[in-house]
Parts: sequence; C-alpha cells; structure tokens
Amino acid sequence: MKSLRVELTDTLAYWTVVDDDWVPVPVADAYLRHLRLGADRAEGTTRTYAGDLACYLGWCEASGRDLVAGAKALSMFVAMLRTTPVTRAGSGQGRVRGPGRINHLLAAVREFYKHAVADGGLDATVLVSLFEVGDDRNLPAELRPEGSGLRYRARPRHVQRSRRAGRPVPVRIEEAEALLGVCRCWRDRFLLVLLWFCGLRVGEALGLRRSDLHLVPTATTLGCSTPGPHVHVVGRDNPNRARAKSGDRVVPVRAEVLSCYDRYLPERAACPAAEGCDFVLVNLAHSPLGQPMTSDSVRKWLSLLSTRAGLERRATPHMFRHATATELLARGASIDVVKELLGHSSIRATEVYLHPDVDALRAAVDSLGPIDLGEAAR
Repeated sequence: MKSLRVELTDTLAYWTVVDDDWVPVPVADAYLRHLRLGADRAEGTTRTYAGDLACYLGWCEASGRDLVAGAKALSMFVAMLRTTPVTRAGSGQGRVRGPGRINHLLAAVREFYKHAVADGGLDATVLVSLFEVGDDRNLPAELRPEGSGLRYRARPRHVQRSRRAGRPVPVRIEEAEALLGVCRCWRDRFLLVLLWFCGLRVGEALGLRRSDLHLVPTATTLGCSTPGPHVHVVGRDNPNRARAKSGDRVVPVRAEVLSCYDRYLPERAACPAAEGCDFVLVNLAHSPLGQPMTSDSVRKWLSLLSTRAGLERRATPHMFRHATATELLARGASIDVVKELLGHSSIRATEVYLHPDVDALRAAVDSLGPIDLGEAAR
C-alpha cells in the first residue's frame, strides 16, 4: 500500500491510498475524498492521513486481516509500530515511532473507521473494538453541565502514554537579524519580516494575492472597513498548494513590512514573467519564473540562508511563527489577542506559548524567602 496524489483541477487535489497495482482502495479513497471535498480539509492533511492509512491497510493485508479483524487486533498493530523502524523516507527513517506519532496515526485510523461506518461500508459494531463508552456519574457535581442528566462519552481504547510536548522552538531576534543581513534581494527580506511580525504560517504567506494587501492608512475605497495597514489571510485553493489552514482573518502590519514591500515591488516589476501573476511572492531567479513560490522552495532557501548567516541551527518558517507568539505574550499581549492574530482554532493551541523563561523561574524560587535552618546550621 502507498499514498498517491490525485489532481481534480489545476488548484484542487487530494491524496489517496493505492495497492501494489496502483488501484485506489475504495473505502480509503472515499474517506480521503470526503476529507478534502466534504470536510474542506487542506491537501496536506489528506497527504498525512493517506500515509497513515497506507501503513495500517498494508499491515492488515500483510497479516491476512480484513478491516473488522484489523480493528479487533489493533493492539497488535500498535506493537508493530513500537518495534518496527520506519522505512519510508523522512526524518524518522530507520527509527521506531514514538508514542506521540503512534497516537496521531491511531487517530487517523479511528476517523477512517467512523467514516466507513457512516458511509455504510462497515457495520457500527466495529467501533466497539476502537472505543469504550464511559459516563460522567463519578465526576464531581461542579464539573457536570448544569441541568443535565447522565452523559455518556466514547474514548479511544488504544492510546500511548506520551511525554508532555516540548516547548515551541522560536527563532531568536539575533538569528532573524543575521538572516536579514545575508538576504540578496528585497523579496526575501519582505518574506522574513512578514513571518516575524505577522506570525503567518508559510502557506498563508505564500497564498497571499496582491489584492489581499491593504498597506494604506485606510482601504475604504477598496470596500474594506479595517483601519490601518493590514493583510487579509484568505482560505482558498492555490496552484502552489499554499493554503490558509484556519480560514479568513485580518492581520495588522508594521512599518517594516511596508518598507520591505515597497523595495520589493521594483524587483518584481523587473521580472516580465511575473506581470500577469496575482500572487505576492513569486520566483525571481529560477524556474518557473514569475510563478508563485512553494513551501518546499522556501524551506530549502531558509536552510541555505541559515548556513550563509553562520547560524548554529537551521531556521524554519514555523520558528518565526513561534517567535511571534512568544514575543507577544512576553510583552503583555492577552492570550485571546494572540489567538486571533495567529488564527488558532482553540485557545489551548495558544497556551503552549505561555511558558516562563529561566529568569522568571529563578525569581519565583527566590521569592519564597529565607528560612531558619536552626542552631545546627550556625
């Protein structure tokens, strides 16, 4: 079993699971197609899920199990994941999967089964092998919803104990300044300051159209009532596969973004191939000239830029997003404001940035004050 990209239009595609003869697996294809079209999830989401389902369905096929038998023996699948090194190319190749990765993979399997049941492909009794039903009778009264009776909930049967997620790794300001210092064009500087000050995901930045940039004091003539310079992050399907994960939002911008954009425009105008392209960030020095940049090219460029700047580690686009969130919270911005700026769907996603630094931890310990150790210490 393997995953395969299926192009529906020039801007719309999803990933599916095919067998060794490159024939789509119907029940998996139906779920992944629903995920992309029915649930409006990003293409990258279907790519991840397709890879996970290819792993699970391949295990079912190799062990001679159908989907019902596979669900009943899911603990054996977990044992395989914990003991078998990854063969697929990537950063984890040659290593066994950790608890967090296994939990993500099992979540994809459970969602796949839920869709198969809802779609009529499997009987609902298969879900008993995946979930156990509990109730809230033992919860304290204050934790139960007011005026409600006994509530039942389903929880996964197979969950690995995973360590607490590590803190996000932000790019430091000295690293950002070093990267800016070795940029060879204003387009690159514009992209870096856009990531630093706006906290955009790389897909959101690369999906920006020129019509999304309202870099003027007032844009009422454009039909926009938002005051001050800002950019509109818009969820749409793009030919470079860039996509706004959290839908539409407005992000204010600082003067540095405006300054770099003004200097980038002459560079863009000097590339005739970019004249008919509405994307903000386009290729200026390599093919396809004038076409929108892709996330893969940005990651490779940022890795080379890190080496050129003499950094001890490779910077990634998401490290800039982490830096934006960390700096905003450290400077007193409320968590609900940071949530809206970053486009998080839940405030719990923003809470991971609420971590004190070492100095704050030291100050907290020192604030406990002295204690008398008694005569033996004198």
